[in-house]
Formats: sequence, structure tokens, C-alpha cells
Amino acid sequence: MAWEDSGRAAGAHRRPTGGAGLEIAGIGEAMVLFEAPPGHLLADAAAVDVHVAGAELNLLTAAARLGVRAGFCSRVGADPLGTRVLAAATAAGVDTALVTVDPAHPTGLFLKDVRADGRRRVYYYRSGSAAAHLDATDAARLLAARPGLVAVSGITLALGAGPKAAVEAVLRGARDEGAAVALDPNLRPALGDVDRQAADVRTLLRWVDVLLLGTDEAGPVLGVRDPDDAEEVFAAAAAAGVRETVLKAGPHGCHHAGPTGAPVHLPSAATTVVDPVGAGDAFAGGYLAGRLRGASPAAAAGLGGALAAGVVAATGDTTGLPDPAAAAELLRRTLAGASGRTGAGVPFATGRLGD
Repeated sequence: MAWEDSGRAAGAHRRPTGGAGLEIAGIGEAMVLFEAPPGHLLADAAAVDVHVAGAELNLLTAAARLGVRAGFCSRVGADPLGTRVLAAATAAGVDTALVTVDPAHPTGLFLKDVRADGRRRVYYYRSGSAAAHLDATDAARLLAARPGLVAVSGITLALGAGPKAAVEAVLRGARDEGAAVALDPNLRPALGDVDRQAADVRTLLRWVDVLLLGTDEAGPVLGVRDPDDAEEVFAAAAAAGVRETVLKAGPHGCHHAGPTGAPVHLPSAATTVVDPVGAGDAFAGGYLAGRLRGASPAAAAGLGGALAAGVVAATGDTTGLPDPAAAAELLRRTLAGASGRTGAGVPFATGRLGD
């Protein structure tokens, strides 16, 4: 998918000029999740529920459900879990041509317990996994596919030197290939020092077109005094070089860019909360899909919020997404609304994001 300049001043965005390739591609790790059924713990359950999960794949699944051509770049082991990851991605409508099978390293997995009081305990087995050996060659493979937008997560940055190099290469090379960049910090204490993770994310912000971060991440990443002050967060992100910011506030909804670029609050659409895991990824996938289809930030945030509301109402990271027909209708209604247009239906509009 080639891009052309929009004709605006320096810093203006480029827009797709056609092509049948990927609209969005993500790079990262997908793992297999083993979870005890409701009312049981892993220590005594006679059987477990099995899901495939991972921040980037969750995001791509949400985008693909809305009809966006999405592709996943990763590595999996030559084992049954790797086969399961590939099958799940394919079933979700996500292209796996950019995934390589590594015969020397296993597919990562994790376990999750949900206690009676709702607290969750997660156990990761990803050290030395196939995806932990991602490197700059994987970035080159992704960029060669020339997606219109690349989505990355701070989780991949924190997996090791190789994955970090892969993410850095993707971000630094994206604009040369005419691709926009979306980044979700996804800071995870289980992956090490959060301040170190935030510092690594911060070094990449100058290459980021769309930053999707939570209020709990705004302080470590942007150094703001009040992470709940959307105006302060948006200003700090812009000063770091980010073109468009979305501030996710969990049960309080989100803040998106308004017509002038100033933050506008959108309440959460969730009415039932069963499992909040995966909501941020669903929101990001819906938001980016909406922007790729020409929706304004306001309309795209509404679309992302609708997907997130479905995900939190069900167990599993993506099981609460609407079926393809319902998702297509949701996207149609989003784009048909007056606030859902950004001109001629051009992805990310013309000029700066958020205009």
C-alpha cells in the first residue's frame, strides 16, 4: 500500500493511494493461555479453558473483525502450541504469512487463576520462547510487506534485546516505507522494572503517529504530574513528537482528540464487567480500524469503546467481540454518522492527526 503526501505543510500526514496489501500489521508475541473454569483454581481444576492471547494479536483480531486487512508478524515454536496460535489467528481473519516457525525454541504459554474475590494471578512461561528471539530481521520482513499502519506494544520492547531491536527497527523504518505507527506502552511489572520499560517507550515517541496509553502509564512514560489531567497528557505527548494521543481511563472511558486537537472525554460504554483483560487491545483495534476507514477521532473512539464493552462482558481476551456481521454494521453506522467523517473517507484524514 503506497502513500502520498497530503499536500499540507511540514508534518502533514500521508494517505494510502491503493494496493491490496495489509492495512495494519503488528509485531509481538502470542501465547497460549490455560485458565481454570469459573469457580475453580488451577491447583484443583479437572480441566482448563484454553485460549490464544497476546496484546498485538488481540488488537489485530479486533481490527480484522471490522473488516480491516490485518497481519501478524511473530515467531512460534514447531510445537502444538505454535500450531494453535497460527490456527487461532487465521480463524480470526488475521494473516499469518509474516509468522515464522522456529524449530529451536518453544511457543510461550501462561496460566491464569481467578480467585473468588475477583483477583487474578498470572504465571508466565515465556523466557526463551520463539518470540523472545524476534530481531531486526523480523522487522525487515514486516516492513517489506508495506502495511499502511504498524502497531507495536511496549510488551515486545521488554522481552529482550532482540525483540527491542525489532520494535526499534520497525518504528525507525516505518516512515521510509510510508507507514503510520501506533504504539501502546502496555507497561507490565511482570516484565521487569516499569521505569525502565517507560524509558524505552519514551525514546520511541518521536516516531509515533498514534499513542494509545492508559492513565496509569502517563506518569512513567510522559512524566506528567497529574495523569488524570488529559490536557497535560496530550501536551506532553505532543512535545515528545506524538501526532495523535488517546488516553484510556479504564471504567471512566477515554479522552480523544477533538476538532481543535484538545482532549475530549468519552464515557465508557461498558454496562457489564466480567473480565477486564483484553479491553485495551480491543479498544485500540477498533480505534485504529476506524481511523484507517476515515473516521474522526471521536467516532473512532466510540467504535473502540463499543468493542471494549463487549470484551469486558465475557471471559477471554477476544471472545466478547461482535460477530463479523454485527461488526460490519457497527462500522457502517460509525462511518455513516456526520461525526464519523474526516473529509473524503481518507485514513487519518489530511493534515495532522486529530484535525
